[in-house]
Amino acid sequence: MSPPQETKNKIPAKETILTPRFYTTDFDDMAKMDISVNPQEFEAILEEFRVDYNKNHFIRDEEFNNSWNNLDDTTRNLFIEFLERSCTAEFSGFLLYKEISRRIQDKNPILAECFALMARDEARHAGFLNKAIADFNLSLDLGFLTKSRQYTFFSPKFIFYATYLSEKIGYWRYITIYRHLEKHKEHRIYPLFKFFENWCQDENRHGDFFAALLKSQPQFLNNIESRLWCRFFLVSVFATMYLNDFQRLDFYATLGLDARQFDIHVIRKTNESAGRVFPVALNTEHPDFFKLLDICSCKNRKLMELNESKSLSLGNFITKTQLSTQLMWNLIRIFFIKPIDTAPTWNTVR
Repeated sequence: MSPPQETKNKIPAKETILTPRFYTTDFDDMAKMDISVNPQEFEAILEEFRVDYNKNHFIRDEEFNNSWNNLDDTTRNLFIEFLERSCTAEFSGFLLYKEISRRIQDKNPILAECFALMARDEARHAGFLNKAIADFNLSLDLGFLTKSRQYTFFSPKFIFYATYLSEKIGYWRYITIYRHLEKHKEHRIYPLFKFFENWCQDENRHGDFFAALLKSQPQFLNNIESRLWCRFFLVSVFATMYLNDFQRLDFYATLGLDARQFDIHVIRKTNESAGRVFPVALNTEHPDFFKLLDICSCKNRKLMELNESKSLSLGNFITKTQLSTQLMWNLIRIFFIKPIDTAPTWNTVR
């Protein structure tokens, strides 16, 4: 084995509309949240969190001691980018959940403890990923990220919609990659992926918590406005993943995956899960649904290429404006594909 090399701080990736974001919310509204509609569900979820099934799961084994300098530069860079984005997303969840817990602990102790235990999970994930980045002689300065990133304000109901979907989509991404690599071990070129089976169960439990929160607030689910917001967040979360992954086809190819087929599977499974909570699900079987996402992905890739060119010419500006307009128009077309009514019976009961 070659001698260890000095670990350098990783320069954080430039923030864009598609990069993982940091969030804040109205903590007073969160503290006043009435969960008396389904208290037994919260008690059961809290007990599961307290058990901490993955307490001893995220322990690096000897396989991590291998040298990863033998990876070609392209593969190495793809893995570093994947690890950084994943670490940033997990750390963002930790900061949000920890701050909510701290700010509401005196007024809403059950919710506060749930958020504290989810923050524990997210911190564990982020730390594990940052150790993985160190295998490539880099380190992500999470303290710097905390201070330097801009924070996006979302009201509690928007936090619930977005985080419910992000946790559930995380579950389906992790379990799909894990099951694929279990069948095709020749593509598991880094040991991190062995941990995805248990890891995704954390994501699933967190998603179940946010589902319980949404069900405790029927006004977030049982009117026309909420149906529109649910559609908006479904389209936003699915499109963000699809556009991101379309830029990273080579990464999925190194795992033996077709990025498009992977995303189609994950979107359909997440949409199915969301339909058990949201009053609507997207019609992913509509012939235009993935066709329009493909168009959006192509427009977005061309936009990214123009942005990388850093040209300030008038022609470049006009082309970017046209591409942005076309991208937005096709996303609107996806939004207006008639959704599937899934309104559960409990939505109308208080």
